[in-house]
Amino acid sequence: MVYNVAGFLFQIFGSLLFRFVFWGRKINHMGNPSLQARRLTPASRWRACRILVRQFVTDSSGSHAILGALLLPVLVGAAAYGVETATLLHKQKSMQHAADSAALTAAVAVTTGANDNGQIQAKAIAASYGFQAAGNTNVEVNSPPAGGPNISNREAIEVIISQPQPRLFSSIWGSSAYMVGARAVAIPEGQPCILALNRTASGAYSQQGSVTANLINCSVLDDSSSPSALSVGGSARLSTTFAGVVGGISGQSAITATYGTKSGYHYVADPYADMSYPSYSGCDKRNYSTHGTVTLSPGVYCGGINLNSGASVTLNPGIYYLDGGDLSMAGQASLRGAGVTLVFTSSSGSNYASAKISGGATVSLTAPTSGPTAGIAIFGDRSMTVGTIFKFTGGDSQAVGGAVYVPNGALEWAGNATVGEHCTQVIADTIQLVGNSGLQVDCTGYGTRAFGSPALLLE
Repeated sequence: MVYNVAGFLFQIFGSLLFRFVFWGRKINHMGNPSLQARRLTPASRWRACRILVRQFVTDSSGSHAILGALLLPVLVGAAAYGVETATLLHKQKSMQHAADSAALTAAVAVTTGANDNGQIQAKAIAASYGFQAAGNTNVEVNSPPAGGPNISNREAIEVIISQPQPRLFSSIWGSSAYMVGARAVAIPEGQPCILALNRTASGAYSQQGSVTANLINCSVLDDSSSPSALSVGGSARLSTTFAGVVGGISGQSAITATYGTKSGYHYVADPYADMSYPSYSGCDKRNYSTHGTVTLSPGVYCGGINLNSGASVTLNPGIYYLDGGDLSMAGQASLRGAGVTLVFTSSSGSNYASAKISGGATVSLTAPTSGPTAGIAIFGDRSMTVGTIFKFTGGDSQAVGGAVYVPNGALEWAGNATVGEHCTQVIADTIQLVGNSGLQVDCTGYGTRAFGSPALLLE
């Protein structure tokens, strides 16, 4: 358009010059007294041209149209360049989403056994966003990262995506393509299996004495903001994939974490906060106690369940309401059940049921995989007093498949150390490991809910 306007003006001006210089016609310069109507001499022709040019330049009639015509190409070009810039920014944003997702996916893949730093998974995710690692599109996966603050972190995984973008309107200024790129760095964490919900307590997750916890493919999360929110003291040892704490960590040297530990971690929501158990009424049994071999059915057990030494109890599938009282198990007693949820509650609003399981007791429970309490084997009423003590200290012979969920409970745990139970989630207000423990969190098919994230985006 610039060239069209310039050409038009040149044609007008050129025709005037040609007319007056070469034709030598008599003209009347619109009443200009200095030029009379006559045949022009060469000198006067030159003077006439100069006068015409000066008049053209100083004439203000129609100036707005001329200025508009001259500025129009500039305005259209600026608008076009803005559109092109917005298009490039949109492409870069899409590319950044792809890089973030690819890095997180690669990190998760590493926690599940990928031995190539998750390259296959990362490139597949990038391709799903439209960035196929082929031709002039580059998808690079590095561990450790090739640059940035995590360059020395061998667990961190970096994904870099780059792709040239052709010029559109700006091609008038150059032909080389724009190079658009995005970068993200993530670190594996492992799937959490322990979550302390208390927001302020010191030692919301705690190990003291000579306790050893071996958490297999399983991480610890702690929502407390206390400077010593996670505390490992004495000769206690914690082996985990990752420990994320909102506050601080006491006893860092006693923790072995495959993917490291992180203070100042984000809060993790209660994964079962929206779940509730069905209502109940009446009592099917009161103050139930046995030392024999029996099979029990779902129902309401007012006053709790007491299993004396030598008792061997099998629970049929279903929900068992402990209305007040406790689940009490002495040494050598055993409790088994599949597809079972034990609900610790109180119809009176006080004297909430709790658990007192001592060392030597055998516990083997798995949660239902469907229904209103799917995934939860132990369910503590949310209305009970915060800090209600639950003692699951059966030791090596204690195993729970599914979630031990007591959101207001102060849970003392010792179990699953040698029993081959592959899915145990421990979620409580505070959690103290009081005996050697070994937990795993391969929960496929258990009906549980995942919580937290198996990977963390660092950059």
